[in-house]
Amino acid sequence: HSVHAFIIYLCLLECSLTLVALSLICRYLRTHYDLRPNPAGVMRKSANTVASKLREMQAFFGLKVTGKLDEETYELMQQPRCGVPDVGEYNFFPRKLKWSKSNLTYRIMNYTPDLSRAEVERAFKKAFKVWSNVTPLNFTRIRSGTADIMISFGTKEHGDFYPFDGPSGLLAHAFPPGPDYGGDAHFDDDETWSDDSKGYNLFLVAAHEFGHSLGLEHSRDPGALMFPIYTYTGKSGFVLPDDDVQGIQELYGNTTEPQNPRTYFDRDPNPKHPKTPEKCDAELSLDAITELRGEMLIFKDRFFWRLHPQMVDAELVLLKSFWPELPNKIDAAYENPIKDLVFMFKGKKIWALNGYDIIEGFPKKIYEVGFPKEMKRIDAAVHVKDTGKTLFFTGNKFWSYDEEKEVMEAGYPRLIEEEFPGIGDRVDAVYQRNGYLYFFNGSLQFEYSIWSERIVRVLHTNSIFWC
Repeated sequence: HSVHAFIIYLCLLECSLTLVALSLICRYLRTHYDLRPNPAGVMRKSANTVASKLREMQAFFGLKVTGKLDEETYELMQQPRCGVPDVGEYNFFPRKLKWSKSNLTYRIMNYTPDLSRAEVERAFKKAFKVWSNVTPLNFTRIRSGTADIMISFGTKEHGDFYPFDGPSGLLAHAFPPGPDYGGDAHFDDDETWSDDSKGYNLFLVAAHEFGHSLGLEHSRDPGALMFPIYTYTGKSGFVLPDDDVQGIQELYGNTTEPQNPRTYFDRDPNPKHPKTPEKCDAELSLDAITELRGEMLIFKDRFFWRLHPQMVDAELVLLKSFWPELPNKIDAAYENPIKDLVFMFKGKKIWALNGYDIIEGFPKKIYEVGFPKEMKRIDAAVHVKDTGKTLFFTGNKFWSYDEEKEVMEAGYPRLIEEEFPGIGDRVDAVYQRNGYLYFFNGSLQFEYSIWSERIVRVLHTNSIFWC
């Protein structure tokens, strides 16, 4: 308690914060970044100040590194997450530990009341399969005795001196390979566990924790399973991201045991593992772009970048972290600022959002807003503020929709090449700004003047991020 009080005192010296905020920031930095009192005295500046630990955290999560508690940093501290520290050398055990055998056992010591025993067992079995699919590792459940990986549910102080903290906050933690506690995974039973998006999905949290049980540390990649912040990524069809595959195969390799001739590629049901997009990739292409109350959202695969006019750096986040109900990838999006609505499209479905809330009654089918029933998808969409019309692009054609009358205009569809010569015969994404339309086609974007009706500049797609 005296150590905790000393850290609070350090925080008070460095930050002007409420006591509630202080308690959170100090606990967070102490738990995940090894914030400790400076034995040489408060006045001495050292690598262990609150500001230096804030900088360490901001750097890990790709935030603006200031050493100050800004709104973005404070919001991230409040998100539910894994209880394992983010910085390897402060972890429970030394780094780069791995199991020296490929056949591992696990035992479920107790169960949560939130799910049936069969659901818990299925979630853990599926979570181990995530890792056995891409390595030589095999996992066998035992029902008595000591297993390599002992799994249990507990609350608050539960026997390992790393207490849980009640609902949300810390969800679970696991120890790296080794004797005694090594490999064990503990889940906070003050959480509401589920097999869908309600509460916290046990399979997703377990798959992350078992990564620690096998020797992986936290990843800085926001798309990785080993990213420390919890994000629901869907009920079915989980595929281990490439970053995690690279990490686990660095420890255990990607082939099965010598006595088993099957290769990893025969064993892995999903040899295409999703990669996190790089905004400055020379070959970058985009799925969709829209504004949302002054902020630009740029969609690519499972992700979107948030780009605020006052921000230099775009923040990359998972689509599901904002809208669990939306699909993992969208085809097109646009904002109608008069109605304060954003519309998103995937296949034959359309969603309407007010801010970050999905409007009741959606998704609808795109034919319900006037598209032909045989149309399979919308490639791109943009609302032109000065005309009040929204343009929809699909294949080599486009439509014009009158937002005020809520009808498709007569005389459409028209050919893209005839109306917008030079931009190609397809549009991946499009947005409007200051009298220009910006059309994206593969790794190129075309700046098109609405009033002079011609292409003004041809740019690389990644120049939207000032690359």
